[in-house]
Amino acid sequence: MSALHDLTLTSLTGEELPLKPYEGKVLLIVNVASECGLTPQYAGLEKLQRSYATRGFSVLGVPCNQFGAQEPCSEAQIARFCEKHYGVSFPMSRKLEVNGPGRHPLYRLLAGEGAEFPGDITWNFEKFLVAPDGRVLARFAPRTAPDDPLLVQAIEDALG
Repeated sequence: MSALHDLTLTSLTGEELPLKPYEGKVLLIVNVASECGLTPQYAGLEKLQRSYATRGFSVLGVPCNQFGAQEPCSEAQIARFCEKHYGVSFPMSRKLEVNGPGRHPLYRLLAGEGAEFPGDITWNFEKFLVAPDGRVLARFAPRTAPDDPLLVQAIEDALG
């Protein structure tokens, strides 16, 4: 078990969102925002979720308001927005800080000192592909679309 799978987040609805159930699955962790030029990526992320969920894959959305204040909404508003506009079915956490002194432990593991792909998150919709054992396999820039062939191939490879 990895340190990542030891973490418990809080969902948009205020319930515990433990990462332990994702042990043995491939995760695509994405910091998201509702008022960003990249927000339409939600549609592609949902398509990945629907395409690969039965094979042991999940997207994990992590709202963040650290980039241009592009996620000013409450958790309830975020949930309504995602459902209404994109039919999001994948799990989403409450808003987290991904950079700076308040960086959440999840992002310390993904991008902090000693991480496989260290460095500050550059913008909304940065993506981390996590192996079933919790290792970070790849990091994709915010502008990498969910249907980008390199991202899709990385997911396929991780799923075996």
